[in-house]
Amino acid sequence: MRIEIICTGDEVLTGKIVNTNFSYMSQKLEDVGLAVQWETTVGDDRVELLRAFQLAGQRADAVIVNGGLGPTVDDLSQEVAAQAAGVELVLHEAWLARMEEMFQRRSRIMPPNNRKQAMLPASAEMIDNPVGTACGFAIDIGQARFFFTPGVPRELRRMLEEQIIPRLLARSGPQTAIYLKRFHSYGLGESHVDSLLKGVEDLVPDGSVKLGFRAHYPQLETKLTVRGTDMSDVRAKLAPVEQAVRQRMGNFILAEDEATLEGTILTHLTALHASLTIVETFTSGQIAARIAPLPGAEAVFRRGIIARQVADITAAVGLDPASTPGEITTDLAEVVARTARAQTHATHALAVLVELDDGADRMDFGGTICLAIATEQQVVVRRSRIVGGREWVRLGAVEMGLDCLRRYLQGLPVQERINFEKIDEKA
Repeated sequence: MRIEIICTGDEVLTGKIVNTNFSYMSQKLEDVGLAVQWETTVGDDRVELLRAFQLAGQRADAVIVNGGLGPTVDDLSQEVAAQAAGVELVLHEAWLARMEEMFQRRSRIMPPNNRKQAMLPASAEMIDNPVGTACGFAIDIGQARFFFTPGVPRELRRMLEEQIIPRLLARSGPQTAIYLKRFHSYGLGESHVDSLLKGVEDLVPDGSVKLGFRAHYPQLETKLTVRGTDMSDVRAKLAPVEQAVRQRMGNFILAEDEATLEGTILTHLTALHASLTIVETFTSGQIAARIAPLPGAEAVFRRGIIARQVADITAAVGLDPASTPGEITTDLAEVVARTARAQTHATHALAVLVELDDGADRMDFGGTICLAIATEQQVVVRRSRIVGGREWVRLGAVEMGLDCLRRYLQGLPVQERINFEKIDEKA
């Protein structure tokens, strides 16, 4: 099936907002074995929208149009879709009633211009929007089936996953079971993992297993899309491939499928009836922010101590700044972690201290990360150098701190070298 996605709106075309909707749609379609051949971005212009719809209707089998279903004058999708299909706009009474009910539940009066959102092309199939006032619709234009979706991300996502993808799969031919297996890792680059996993697809000779990647530093998502006659067939095909992936990527796999790094840490700490204090510099508190909001974290997370300067950190944990070195070292990280754990009566403490290089923010600009994990019985430390700019260092420090804690809780080596660090002569 040839699929095109058309994204509408002047703000998208001019780059005033980042078009995350396209990447989300394309990714979700790929996850179920549907590939996007074309992506078009069009401003709020009737002539250009009509041309885009007509062109897509000539070359694609299915088209998803995102945006332009709102109540304002620059929302043109319904009007232009009707023109492209050669039909009139008509009032969809059922959707109008739904909108009026939505406003009544919120004790509001529906503005007159919202009525526009219930005007659909005469031959269109209405597609429900359970979380917004812009219903979607489907209509044939040329040789393609068009699916019109709202631009609000949470509304788009519900509609895409619950209604449009099932319709596309039904149109794509004989149905097979499709399953997506995901591995999340930290410390290995995409090309490295691609090399490590060379040949894993060949473990299933019929070509029904597809390997893919999604890099989003500092993590990498490795995907296995598996097709089979049913789920039993899928599981049989998947078993040898996922076993090979786990063996080859080893300790670098931090979570699978819907699990997260921070969720894995919380699960282990909860099972141990343990508690955690976090000390961090330069990270804007992002290590604590990954764990503290999780369900169940209230029983584990003891305290987050955040400061920009080392002297402020040492003072916050009760150390005399005058007696502690200004330079960040693993010795200092160890002292900070030990002291913070004792001060807060936590079973575990993680200290992540970052010292940035002097000079301008350039691509060879980096930072030194010294971290320590303290319990009552022991302390483990790690020192690393990361270059690539301030944000690269910050993201790397957050992920390294969390991943080292995950490794410690799982009994894995904390010192295992990663692709993103530079050899540190002082380590």
